[in-house]
Amino acid sequence: MQPVSMNTSSNESLHDIEPYNILIVDDDAAHRALEKEILSSDRYCVSEAEDGERALEMIRRNEYDVILLDKRMPGIDGDQVCTRIRKELDLPLLPVIMVTGTNTNEELVRSMEAGASDFIRKPYNPMELLARVNAAASHKRLTDQLDSAESMLFALARMVEAKDEHTGDHCSRLAHASVVFGSTLGLNDAQLVALRRGGVLHDIGKLGIPDSILLKQGPLTDEEWVIMREHTTIGARLCEGLKSMSLTVPIIKYHHERWDGSGYPEGLKGEQIPYLARVFQIVDIYDALVSERPYKKPFPLDKVIAILEEERDKGWRDPNLTNVFLEILRQRPEDLRMPEHVEKDMGTQIFEKIRATGALDWDRKEFV
Repeated sequence: MQPVSMNTSSNESLHDIEPYNILIVDDDAAHRALEKEILSSDRYCVSEAEDGERALEMIRRNEYDVILLDKRMPGIDGDQVCTRIRKELDLPLLPVIMVTGTNTNEELVRSMEAGASDFIRKPYNPMELLARVNAAASHKRLTDQLDSAESMLFALARMVEAKDEHTGDHCSRLAHASVVFGSTLGLNDAQLVALRRGGVLHDIGKLGIPDSILLKQGPLTDEEWVIMREHTTIGARLCEGLKSMSLTVPIIKYHHERWDGSGYPEGLKGEQIPYLARVFQIVDIYDALVSERPYKKPFPLDKVIAILEEERDKGWRDPNLTNVFLEILRQRPEDLRMPEHVEKDMGTQIFEKIRATGALDWDRKEFV
């Protein structure tokens, strides 16, 4: 679709100037024509569907910013269409405005339970329809931009992981094991999401570390370690602009701190270290111990337990959290292993598409 020709300020994005894509779903041609007339400006690109099945087919094939959905239609009604949009098509954030002639609260509640984002009663004022469509479409575009920003961060994190051919699916393993540990601790959904994101994004700051240090064969010098340790603060700065990352940023920045204050980047001690960072670092260490590296074979479970106990006793790790994790290792270590078939996150999909274009030199691990 070609963007509308209009004057825009330099800070407007393409999302701001593209027309809103609206789908009108109504079995009454006269009602569709009325809504289309109200939305007749260049600000909107309007499509029509005469029944629910046709609407679902169109939504499968196209992207829309708002669905204007009539509640009462022959065949499958508006509530059924809305339910299938949410569950069958898996589009929980697509705005669906139910257009209805009913005034009963029971009917409106039923539509909201089916997944309707909003509703508008017939007969309606054209300005009310415009206001509701504009508000819903604007929110959808903002959500899309947030998803795009998050997905790009995840793609960049996967690029960091891919530079080191020895880490394999380190990020995915960490994301899985962190959620298992967090669930055992009784963390809430937001905290579990932060841990899952931390698994992928914890080393994204290594984008700012020179490859001569990042990929160096052999031990780093003291000067090189100073630079390497900057990856935690670089990563936090990359992600802190997104409000959705507010719980994840402390994981990225502080997962190398130690309980006794001997870690980095700030030498935080004890409960000064954010709780989720303390949870995550234990899983990060566990994964390093059980995974193969150029300098080591995977450690057996008894050795992993012994090392974690030693680090706890040295004062490096939160003792209470370490004890809980050790109980998982002793009683159900299989829970920490990543399932064979895991759905790829959007960042992984973007990264694989970039890789498929040949835009990355995999011998030198850099863009060409």
